[in-house]
Amino acid sequence: MPLDFARTLWYAMGVRLRRVIFLALTLVACSQQQAHKQDPNVISTVNGEVIPRADFELELGREAQAMEGVATHTPEQIEPYKQTLLSTMTERILLLQAARAAQVTVTPEEVDRHVLAQASEYPAGTFDEALSQTHTTRSELMRKTKDKLIIEKLFQDQVFSRVAVTEDQIRRYFDEHTDEFAEPEKVHALQIYVKGLDEAKKIQQLLAQGKKFQDLARRYSLSPDAKVGGDLGFFPRGEKPPVFDETVFKLAPNAVSDVVLGDYGFHLFKVLEKKPARKRELSEARAAIEQKLVEQLRAERQREFVASLRAKADVKVNLAALQTVTSRPMGALPQEL
Repeated sequence: MPLDFARTLWYAMGVRLRRVIFLALTLVACSQQQAHKQDPNVISTVNGEVIPRADFELELGREAQAMEGVATHTPEQIEPYKQTLLSTMTERILLLQAARAAQVTVTPEEVDRHVLAQASEYPAGTFDEALSQTHTTRSELMRKTKDKLIIEKLFQDQVFSRVAVTEDQIRRYFDEHTDEFAEPEKVHALQIYVKGLDEAKKIQQLLAQGKKFQDLARRYSLSPDAKVGGDLGFFPRGEKPPVFDETVFKLAPNAVSDVVLGDYGFHLFKVLEKKPARKRELSEARAAIEQKLVEQLRAERQREFVASLRAKADVKVNLAALQTVTSRPMGALPQEL
């Protein structure tokens, strides 16, 4: 190899090596600068969208308040809650981003209806008090309700609408879960319950004279079912106190028991009807099986959908900021305006 060519090649290799070294040093320097520039008020970014530290601490404080009534927590106790909360908030942002991309929206009227429905579950005048206990403002509630409805509609449009169960799947489930469709023996009975033996004997005599069991139950029985003539409906063994099972399952339909001593007083029973143990037919169980399988498939597809969003997402966690977050009593949390 001529000397001039070798020198030229060596020089070119040297220039290339110096460029590689310079590029590597530049990347390290940029990475270090980026680490130094991380905002302590940002917990993470999800495809460029920020999870503010203030929002994270507020939600963590609410979680801490619900942790078995304990006001303060060690870092070891609170760490799993931090990780779970970060995952939940990240998924919420990913789903809302997917909803925006799919142009999924809800109307203000839909949001209002759901908020009013929530408020109706509380006694008059106590809904705002319940919100204040968790440091939740009306505006925040409206925003969270809107996000929740949008995510539900996203799942309905993008995931659940593609879930279907076949007849073969329904039949296979029925054949593989026979115990689930086995119905035990049941009895339909009436009762009269009173405190004293003398009163129970008096009622027994009235029954012997031809008085109707239901009428006497309404007049004399102290049990809550007295208002419906002592009707206990159908029930299997083990659902009622032992004295019920020991008596009614031995009686024939339309037979009346003798006076029976219970835990708190005396009973008279009448059996109206008995149903023997049996296995439900597929035609009877089909609707329930289909609903169960659809719910299972929806949950599975929902997990897959969220996992696919996570796999494609650019999530950057500010570990330094996350590590310094600790739980605080709700009273120390900032109030939203």
